[in-house]
Amino acid sequence: MPEPMTFTDPRLAKPDGFRVEIDETRERADVILERPPLNVISMPQRDQLRLVFEALDEDARVRIVVLRAIGEHFSSGGNIAGFLEASPETVSKLAWNIAAPARCSKPVIAAARGYCFGVGFEVSLACDFRIVSETAQYALPEQRLGQIPGSGGSARLQKIVGITRTKDIVMRSKRIPAKLAYEWGIATECVPDAKLEAATDALVDELRAFSPLAQRTAKKLLNDTEDAMLTTAIELEGHCYSRLRQSDDFREGVEAFHAKRPAKFRGT
Repeated sequence: MPEPMTFTDPRLAKPDGFRVEIDETRERADVILERPPLNVISMPQRDQLRLVFEALDEDARVRIVVLRAIGEHFSSGGNIAGFLEASPETVSKLAWNIAAPARCSKPVIAAARGYCFGVGFEVSLACDFRIVSETAQYALPEQRLGQIPGSGGSARLQKIVGITRTKDIVMRSKRIPAKLAYEWGIATECVPDAKLEAATDALVDELRAFSPLAQRTAKKLLNDTEDAMLTTAIELEGHCYSRLRQSDDFREGVEAFHAKRPAKFRGT
């Protein structure tokens, strides 16, 4: 059964608007937004979320991280008043904090229903997989405040859907329903609302069946080569392939394939 995670870092003594659960038997950690009804994300919460992902990256009990929320909505976005109150130093760290799921070496899944706006959308874009229910809506509404996305949203989105669609979403504060998000490649999977948790569980179990070393390598390679020239990306892929060729997991995978049995990867 999942248990609350405790932290030695005093900055995480009182998580602001979220909690963390660990299920050791399933090698899973859940970061759960819980500020109902809209799960608004405060300024201090952003820094805490960064610290949590850094802690989970070092936690040997965890193979997969799931970012989800309680209630009907993932998050309506940030605390608007907090932007006016925050210092320039705080604001300058927003994108770094929200990019924590991307820097985490382990696979990170965002599971969302209902509103997924502003920083809620941006932190989802920093995750590796986005599973949405049919009730989900994505949006970057900052133009309505006389502002632009400030935590990587427009930049990450443009990589996924291109400049034309990104301009349409950002400059018009346009909402993207779940099915369209899936068709455009923003969402990894779109499922009926009642099946969101089951789909998330299934993806966790699927990812756990692979070599953790190969998973970490694939994530870092893909992140590092996103902006690289093709020749550079192929060169880096070759180096990663060569390194994994020496791993125990690769030997186990080959032996299991020939023996026609499930592989038992150890992450070495």
